[in-house]
Amino acid sequence: MNVNGALEVLDRMRLSNGAYTASISQDYNYVWIRDVVYTVLPYVNDSSDRYIKAYHALFDIFRTYEWKIDIHTKKKPQYLFEYIHARYSTDLKELPVEWGHAQNDAIGAFLWGVGEGYRNGQKVLRDEHDLQIVQKLVDYLECLQYWQAGDNGMWEENIEIHASSIGACVAGLTSVKMLVTVKEELIKNGEEALRFLLPRESYTKETDLSLLSLIYPYRLVDRNIALKILENVTDRLERTHGCIRYENDLYYNDGQEAEWCFGLPWIGLCYLELGMVNKAMDYIDKTKKIIPLNWEVPELYIGGSNIPNGNTPLAWSVSLSYLFLEKTSMLQNEQIK
Repeated sequence: MNVNGALEVLDRMRLSNGAYTASISQDYNYVWIRDVVYTVLPYVNDSSDRYIKAYHALFDIFRTYEWKIDIHTKKKPQYLFEYIHARYSTDLKELPVEWGHAQNDAIGAFLWGVGEGYRNGQKVLRDEHDLQIVQKLVDYLECLQYWQAGDNGMWEENIEIHASSIGACVAGLTSVKMLVTVKEELIKNGEEALRFLLPRESYTKETDLSLLSLIYPYRLVDRNIALKILENVTDRLERTHGCIRYENDLYYNDGQEAEWCFGLPWIGLCYLELGMVNKAMDYIDKTKKIIPLNWEVPELYIGGSNIPNGNTPLAWSVSLSYLFLEKTSMLQNEQIK
């Protein structure tokens, strides 16, 4: 399988401003902060400008709505539209429709990506203004008291306290503490909340696909917790065409929960992160089965069927599938040598 086909698909989803549309479907032709962070993971060590330009586009969003961030570094948002929005039009503007914008994990993901890019020599910070934005986003999470704040979470659904959201914030704050001022207790509060919650995702969900983010890419949890998260996900959420997000998920449920394609390579990436190469190799064929020849990997397969939904390709699915196959291919080549 030619993995470079994945990068060609991602390039078709890349906008002139450097951001990426989540999908080219009518429903997903928008820019999500979180989706962009995951979409550009293949480029963090790359000599191209794709990682840099994507983060510059996200910084431009925060500059445009800096007035809103300024308000909510001092006063908690009361309504969903007051939060930093989670998704934008392709010209990087807020959309005047109701949405589950309380997504603290998206801000944590952005901060993590800024720090990760910086450590890898990517010029994600253009000037002092960008650095000021990073500081204000840290202050925004402090104002929210993210460690005890309910939010819509990675799946943009019901508001409750999500371990994956707290974890993203902890990872983000830790990632940028060498760039701006991050109070030590701000990180410790999140770590303490995670000790109480994990390995659960929330009060209502014992396990959830979003918990994999705490293993990859955030590398946040210790080995025992990571193994428990993986055990729960593989035992209860893994299916044929991907993973369900959580039990009794109603999104594209046609008698059974929808199977999200990026779940399989994501599990593989988590096993690689833990050095469990043999376990990771079990997911190569599973991942290849959900990748079409044209590399237009779907968001999901409708529950209980072999029919993908219309959000095809999903940039995030393409990105994680590419990353996993590229990493395992490199490992296999080293073993041959």
